[in-house]
Amino acid sequence: MSLPRASLLEGSRQPHELEALIQLAEQVLRTWQPLWSPFVTAAVREEAAERLGCLSELSLGADGGWPQAERCRLLLSRSDAGIAAEADPGSTPIAGLELSGNFLFDAASPADFREALANAGADPGELGDLWVRGDRGAQLLATPGLAARLLQAQATGAPLLVRTVEVRIEGLTPDRLQFPSRPLPRRLSSVEASCRLDAVASAGFGLSRNRMGELIRSGAVRVNWTAVTSPSRELVAGERIQLEGRGELTIETVEATKRQRWRLQMTRR
Repeated sequence: MSLPRASLLEGSRQPHELEALIQLAEQVLRTWQPLWSPFVTAAVREEAAERLGCLSELSLGADGGWPQAERCRLLLSRSDAGIAAEADPGSTPIAGLELSGNFLFDAASPADFREALANAGADPGELGDLWVRGDRGAQLLATPGLAARLLQAQATGAPLLVRTVEVRIEGLTPDRLQFPSRPLPRRLSSVEASCRLDAVASAGFGLSRNRMGELIRSGAVRVNWTAVTSPSRELVAGERIQLEGRGELTIETVEATKRQRWRLQMTRR
């Protein structure tokens, strides 16, 4: 069965990733067999829900291993097949991993761990959320296939190096992982001289403006899931700012004050 690919892809912000999901959807509709996608970013997940979720013959689910997951695997199934929970009964689409090592003298970032995993043969679609646990290493969510390969490589004596540190890999079920804490949704109000990204994000995330400017220029800040490196980028109501490890800030309203400043109502999740 063929879907209207051209119209589904028109104006897409992630056309390559969306086209891969369309191909999976066509296979599901043709074979009646549900399929799990690779891990996708939150931006791809949202666009897939918007464009594929409206197809009456297709059912779309998501699982990232924990409720606040940013990267998720999507479950595509026929809406009339009566299967919406599992692609393969008894199978688990997501595995947990702990990467333990002494990083006291050689601190590693999430990007360092992802680079090491890529060097070990991991595809981006095999990696879910990953978080660093101080100087002890990191935990992550991955496909069961990647978890099995990494554990097999370790058993055969092939170490995984993150920067200069050799890590020990342990497989864990997702419910045994210690997920990073996220704040409860909170309403914020701020009056700013401008709607610049550095000013608004500084107020919303509680960081100094200089520090926020550094994070923006380094590519750590995203607006509507797209990396933005200009601190002067102007924001409007409805836009969302994402900062790794600190959640998401939604600009609810922007109103001009009598003193030519801007009053913003925001929600931080």
